[in-house]
Amino acid sequence: MTGGPAGDGVRTEVGHLGPYRLLHRLGEGGMGVVHLGLDRAGRAVAIKVLRAHVAHDPDARARLKREVSSLLRVRHPLVAEVLDADVDGDQPYVVTRFVPGPGLDAVVKDEGALPAARLTVLGRGLSQALGAIHAAGVVHRDLKPGNVLVLDGQPVVIDFGIAHVADDVRLTSVGLVMGTPGYLSPEVIEGEPVGTATDWWGWAATLAFAASGRPPFGRGPMDVVIDRVRRGQCDLDGVDRRLQPLLVAALDVDPARRPGADEVLHALDRYAAGEDTTLALSSPTTRLVPLARTAPVTRPTVVPEPAPAPAWAARHTPGPALPLA
Repeated sequence: MTGGPAGDGVRTEVGHLGPYRLLHRLGEGGMGVVHLGLDRAGRAVAIKVLRAHVAHDPDARARLKREVSSLLRVRHPLVAEVLDADVDGDQPYVVTRFVPGPGLDAVVKDEGALPAARLTVLGRGLSQALGAIHAAGVVHRDLKPGNVLVLDGQPVVIDFGIAHVADDVRLTSVGLVMGTPGYLSPEVIEGEPVGTATDWWGWAATLAFAASGRPPFGRGPMDVVIDRVRRGQCDLDGVDRRLQPLLVAALDVDPARRPGADEVLHALDRYAAGEDTTLALSSPTTRLVPLARTAPVTRPTVVPEPAPAPAWAARHTPGPALPLA
């Protein structure tokens, strides 16, 4: 890769990386720096250049190589698929489809909470995307508004399946977990095994944000937000009461009690029909734990990722995507 060096062993200036031309930086996260690039045919792609703590760790490279083999099998219009990767070179990178749409967080910030019809589109679209990801044996682990882009009225999930390689390295070496407070599930925070139920938790947290315009575990000091997540103290004020039972069930602290794909879709069908979602759940939850400021407990440290620049800010993208409708 050409260009001058940048922090953490990632070079970020315009140049070339393998067969790809790098145009400019789109953003960065715990895994690395994301660039807008062009492939040999001149098609726009997103290229994630991995940071030194991954590039210099043989075990992380081995895990990444195994993970990429699964990620390459994910093909769905609502997922920014992995197209290519080089995990053996001096500067490892992963190439994904470029999605020229705004982030869901930006849409909600600009337009406010989404109405029922748009929430249904969002919920169903994210469910379909997770279905494709899970069918390939992959768990996203970090589904949140910033990892959902909006294109032609539909959500597109990005940044799936790779982040846990960086998480594992950080947790092993320095006791840190990268992520966004309030959107990491309890089991991710605790360093426990994850599964598909982890992503339904992220699905519910993301939908709750879109439905209310606020993060479901509030704002404030990071340790306070994390403690609310551990205790299941979600705030769904402002969320349609017909939708609340589904979100409460999916935000259960115990992954075994969360609804699966079939229950989620059944509940969304009821919601779209103007009905309460409670009867669609095999173990309906009827009581919300009130949100309260609680004394934080001492646990593994969660470090928030740097906020990436939205993909739609790239100079080579068309205008903003249509809102969810």
